[in-house]
Amino acid sequence: MTCLVVAPEDLVALCTHLRDDPALRFDFLSDICGVDIFPQTPRFMLVYHLFSVPHKWRLRLKCRLGDPPNAPTVIPVWPTANWHEREAYDMYGITFDGHPDLRRIYMWDGFDGYPMRRDFPLRGYKDDYNPLGVTRPSEAGE
Repeated sequence: MTCLVVAPEDLVALCTHLRDDPALRFDFLSDICGVDIFPQTPRFMLVYHLFSVPHKWRLRLKCRLGDPPNAPTVIPVWPTANWHEREAYDMYGITFDGHPDLRRIYMWDGFDGYPMRRDFPLRGYKDDYNPLGVTRPSEAGE
């Protein structure tokens, strides 16, 4: 699959062009995936999967993020990005500037951490709901 690498500051302009150019017409956002490539830096990446319905073409965009992980929202380009961006926020802690309702989509509001990050413990953190979890690093020294 063809893949383009784009800087976060160019993401919205590129996506708008890919959607609006009649020769391209990438009119369908299939997915946005968060990626944690710890211990590399930059640690986080967003991967966008696009499809052109009229041309039957697929395109992948990769966007490497700084720390803390942040990118502009692409909701004005593809409204379906709302759910995908919320998922990336909930699982990886990636924030999206301009998102109208950035809140957790899978985990409850009081959940501590981001479960798809590579440094998140496999058993989760210990709390009232998870007595078999590990002690949080901030509580280990107390």
